[in-house]
Amino acid sequence: MSDSMTIPKPSWLKVQLPHGREWRHVEEVLASKGLHTVCDEARCPNKGECWGAGTATFMIMGDTCTRGCRFCAVKTAHQGQPLDPAEPLHLAEAVKVLGLKYAVITSVDRDDLPDRGAAHFAACIRAIRELSAGTLVEVLIPDYVGTELSTVLDAKPDVLAHNVETVRRLQSVRDRRASFDKSLQTLREAYAAGIPTKSSLLLGLGETEDEVLDALRELRSAGVSIVVMGQYLRPTPQEIPVTEYITPTRFAEYAEKARALGFASVISAPFARTSYHAREAWGAVDNPARKTGSGPRRGHEAETEGNTQGGLIS
Repeated sequence: MSDSMTIPKPSWLKVQLPHGREWRHVEEVLASKGLHTVCDEARCPNKGECWGAGTATFMIMGDTCTRGCRFCAVKTAHQGQPLDPAEPLHLAEAVKVLGLKYAVITSVDRDDLPDRGAAHFAACIRAIRELSAGTLVEVLIPDYVGTELSTVLDAKPDVLAHNVETVRRLQSVRDRRASFDKSLQTLREAYAAGIPTKSSLLLGLGETEDEVLDALRELRSAGVSIVVMGQYLRPTPQEIPVTEYITPTRFAEYAEKARALGFASVISAPFARTSYHAREAWGAVDNPARKTGSGPRRGHEAETEGNTQGGLIS
């Protein structure tokens, strides 16, 4: 089909309504520090659940991306805003105030900067370490390689994530500067440095099961130990349409096949995103006897509208 609006939205696509004091507390802390989250900028469907549990995924280096992936709602431009030198401290202060035991940091792409923002990423990791020494830090980074990647790895994140986004055949939905092979290079270099790595696949773009399994095999061969699979949801009419809604049963089947390939942790469910239940996913790597599966059941649900996240940056 050429337009996702002609495909009836299935009953399982429901999201949790924002609720409770924790949700308001997270909102107030982020606003007071002038911080962005991918929860808002990418219109993530898990915002209500995560914020209600007192967690959030921080998005650094502004709210404008220098790349234009066809599935993503984050605004784009050839140049982003000047970096805020106080952002690492503000981020670390927010992590401390929120009492986070596991912090996830992601970013927009910043091809307009000499190091594409790698040093800023590293500064954010170190600032969190200084104020919250016991907090685990996961970073979801652009396709850094070489010196850029080394700069981030030298700050010693606990998990390094980078997304291939979709199967090889459908890579054209990403910005033309991205590719499956370049993403694999990022993941291989991080794995070689001894850092647990994670990647995600967006389903429902027209991929076949064989293509998904091939992508999983390549990720596993690159040393990836945590894999996430989630449904593509068209954020606005400007992004590419949904080709297919994958059933929860199929997500569970993909989870079983991914575990059989040797992934230590698998999150596979319609609303799964890279940082969704990130601490639990890391726990399965830290403790191989504990495996994650196709995702928890959800409560406090409401029917979704079009205001949902497309990509897996969050």
